[in-house]
Amino acid sequence: MNRAEKRESVETLNDVFKSTGVVVVAHYSGLTVAQMTSLRRQMTAAGASLKVAKNRLAKIALEGTDVAHIGTLLTGPTVLAYSEDPVAASKVAVDFAKANDKLVILGGALGATSLNADGVKALATLPSLDELRAKIVGLVQAPATKLAQLSTAPAAKLARVFGAYANKDAA
Repeated sequence: MNRAEKRESVETLNDVFKSTGVVVVAHYSGLTVAQMTSLRRQMTAAGASLKVAKNRLAKIALEGTDVAHIGTLLTGPTVLAYSEDPVAASKVAVDFAKANDKLVILGGALGATSLNADGVKALATLPSLDELRAKIVGLVQAPATKLAQLSTAPAAKLARVFGAYANKDAA
């Protein structure tokens, strides 16, 4: 990698660190290419990204960002998982680590908050933004549905009473 490529790599990593909601750092030593490809696909499907970067360049890119405190985790063969959704990257990483012992979660950052491995696992148990949005829409929609049912119920009851009187008179 020449200087220009290194500078470009640092700039893109710096932009990533400034714009993401969560960054998860993990050791990936011993994972096969097929396993890494599977992890990348799972991350992409969840709206997250996975990057293997040189630790020295990643530490330079961390300078001046809110997540600069994760620089101590960047030792050995590390992989960075990140997403704008605070739950997506951690959820995929934790699920993959359960199935593959070779992926060891070291910690991460949620904005300016530092997370250890247990913090990342706790974050993975939370519902994602899409799940929360669906729950909120369901909660907002439920009263409207009940209100519509209540407003039509008296008219339906009145129609049944008139129908019963009509049937009585016809008999």
